[in-house]
Amino acid sequence: MFPVNTWYVACSAGELGDAPLGRTICNRPMVFYRAQAGRVAALEDFCPHRGAPLSLGRVCEGKLVCGYHGLEMGCDGRTVAMPGQRVGGFPAIRSYPAEERYGFVWVWPGDPARADAALIPHMEWHNHPDWAYGGGLYHVKADYRLMIDNLMDLTHETYVHATSIGQKEIDETPCVTTTDGDEVVTSRFMQNISAPPFWRAALRARGLADDVPVDRWQICRFTPPSHVIIEVGVAHAGHGGYDAPAEHKVYSKVIDFITPETDRSMHYFWGMARKFNPQDEALTAQIREGQGRIFAEDLEMLERQQKNLDTHPERRLLALNIDAGGTRSRSVIRRLIAAETAAAAEAAPPPA
Repeated sequence: MFPVNTWYVACSAGELGDAPLGRTICNRPMVFYRAQAGRVAALEDFCPHRGAPLSLGRVCEGKLVCGYHGLEMGCDGRTVAMPGQRVGGFPAIRSYPAEERYGFVWVWPGDPARADAALIPHMEWHNHPDWAYGGGLYHVKADYRLMIDNLMDLTHETYVHATSIGQKEIDETPCVTTTDGDEVVTSRFMQNISAPPFWRAALRARGLADDVPVDRWQICRFTPPSHVIIEVGVAHAGHGGYDAPAEHKVYSKVIDFITPETDRSMHYFWGMARKFNPQDEALTAQIREGQGRIFAEDLEMLERQQKNLDTHPERRLLALNIDAGGTRSRSVIRRLIAAETAAAAEAAPPPA
């Protein structure tokens, strides 16, 4: 269902406070906590003593303490201590590579020997004075690939998001999809149109007229394992569209980190990094609230879609030209899974 030798967002940095956090990633129950000096650590959410979830425990002096009998775990998965017991022979549990970057905690569910922090995608907007960011998290009861399909085909905006970012010109303007290695890009450029409500508000916030024709763009970029970054914006028509000078446009990146929980559920980290009025915290909160409402509309659609697919597993779905972004993204995922499966089979010891 999903590649595992890769980095997924496990939680936002703000979610990880003094208490441990339990979260299932790729069907693997994990517990995240801050070890000594605040470094993030990730372990299997399973106490080696009686199998209790370690996420129900507490953190004491950088060690994870089981909430059942007080067993203390180190971040390497080995038992450090337990009241009145010798722990040298206790079996180690699995530890997972974890890194804190760009306001998120990232985890590598697969082979720890292959984990390379340099592979975490760079986020140019994080802590940059020209950018502001606001976002959130939704738990969605659907196959994570349905969210990728959704984000790589924005024609649904006309119907699902009719009162905010949808408009008929999205339907009327063809999109172009390209693939470069593991990256899939679907682009749509609309010329000399009216701005929808969300973008009219953004123009006003930028101090620009909102009642004149604009050029609008949507550039959706999928990268493995399940990240979709969407460049969006509008510019006053006649100034170059996407390439218009900053004083004539409002421009943002929609950030989508889609982390599989199980075969039929996901953790969906969403947000918007904008490159206008970065110091306006009230605007950040306003955009976050509006974006949250928009994504909530997607949530209902995807969960109902998943129920239909589960009810009718024998039915084949249609693949149209507007589905090219999602179809190609799924092809990349299948290829990565096949490569991991082949490598695991090759490394497996021969049968006795």
